[in-house]
Amino acid sequence: MALSFQELQQTLRRRSPMGGDADEASDLLVVPSLSFEPRELALVSGAHHYEERQLFELMRLRNPATRMTYLSSTQLPELVVEAVLELVPGMPASHARRRLTLFDTSDASSRSLTAKLLERPVLLRRIRESLRPERCVISCFMVTALELELSERLQIPLLGTDPALAHWGSKEGGRRLFARCGVPHPPGSERVHDLDALAEACAALWEADPALERVVVKLNEGFSGEGNACLDLAPLPLAARSAAGRRRLLRQALEDLPMPAAEWRELLVEQGALVEAWLQGGEVRSPSVQGTIHPDGTVEVLSSHEQVLGGPGGQTYLGCRFPADGAYRLELHQHGRVLGEALAAEGALGRYAVDFVARRQGGLWELQAIEINLRQGGTTHPYLALRSSTNGRLDPRTGLFHAPTGQALFYEATDNFCDPSLKGLLPIDLIDIACGAGLNYDPAELRGSVFHLLGCLSEFGKLGLTSMGRSPEEAAQLHARTTERLVRAAQELQAGTLVG
Repeated sequence: MALSFQELQQTLRRRSPMGGDADEASDLLVVPSLSFEPRELALVSGAHHYEERQLFELMRLRNPATRMTYLSSTQLPELVVEAVLELVPGMPASHARRRLTLFDTSDASSRSLTAKLLERPVLLRRIRESLRPERCVISCFMVTALELELSERLQIPLLGTDPALAHWGSKEGGRRLFARCGVPHPPGSERVHDLDALAEACAALWEADPALERVVVKLNEGFSGEGNACLDLAPLPLAARSAAGRRRLLRQALEDLPMPAAEWRELLVEQGALVEAWLQGGEVRSPSVQGTIHPDGTVEVLSSHEQVLGGPGGQTYLGCRFPADGAYRLELHQHGRVLGEALAAEGALGRYAVDFVARRQGGLWELQAIEINLRQGGTTHPYLALRSSTNGRLDPRTGLFHAPTGQALFYEATDNFCDPSLKGLLPIDLIDIACGAGLNYDPAELRGSVFHLLGCLSEFGKLGLTSMGRSPEEAAQLHARTTERLVRAAQELQAGTLVG
């Protein structure tokens, strides 16, 4: 008889305790589906190519007993797969490749990969027949009702949080967990579902602190900052208006809110939104902490980062630097562990991350938590690339990462390096440029760059890269040199093609 999702998850919890991101003796079925709402997914150019980010999971093939099955919307170029397998330490790429099975749906539409899989019962049957179910686990970018159904259809447990607990990864749920755990977080409102209530929430925040110059409006289920928008209060004559007049003024200002999601008013009605005070004054940064909850309930803090934000409102995730500043790195780890244990007590499983705002005033830094993500994210794959390609480990006493030689390692990473000159280039062109310029990661030197999102290159002129070095300065220099050299070589290559 087929097991339910909850029963399948219990079989995973009954396995031996896991000592890493996943049991090194387990087979992995990788489902890198971005199962967001279609309107939110439409904000990401080349969305189905983001399925390539989880290719760094291939590093788990360093265990010769492990098999992996990787699913994708369209066929992955063998060159792209080989480029990752070449990074597997202590293992011939050919040996790892024999234990890797690839399936695709031959569907490049903008719908999520998991939705495409569920529409193809014959493909699912072939996938199921290729697995060793008694030792296999699903690793996915996020878990929604679609992934739950996939788990039940394949009868394979899933290393991720039950969608029934998704509330704790929403903006409202995060704020409630911060309050429960005593983790500092900015003043904010409850969730509301219309512009009048949103104007009331903005007014209440300002009236509690008339020095407040800006607030952030957040869709309850927005991701990567695409559901966030800043509202400037300073230009509005709020002090000169009555309470009712303030609310009318704020209601008018919200009409023109620069929210990245074009249909944000419909999303406001459907999922709600809240308002938070913008932390102002002094130097401000956006650090985060990442962890995993193992099937036996133990919590492991994995990493910390300084996030690089941009976009029209300065709220969109562009990249990161590892690790976070030493002035507050261990405090981040402490908050991350406390929140991870609270999530574990609720039944959460797998990857989670917590975003913060760090503000320095008078020489002292203060941390304020702003969001919980119960899924993988933009900081997952670069850290996995570092950890797996070097066989190193994080030192929990310092929050630094050390190679087996004892050398501390650092990196700078992005998913959003874009340049028009890159359009039209194929992955082989990029690899030729990188090899010719000596930009690729060198395991002997413990420095260099690794690339991902190569599927976005030709159509969008976009790719991702992680530049690793033996100091923060070296990582930053490598990142700058890599991007500069890629653009210059691409321009030369394109010009030569035109002339020829």
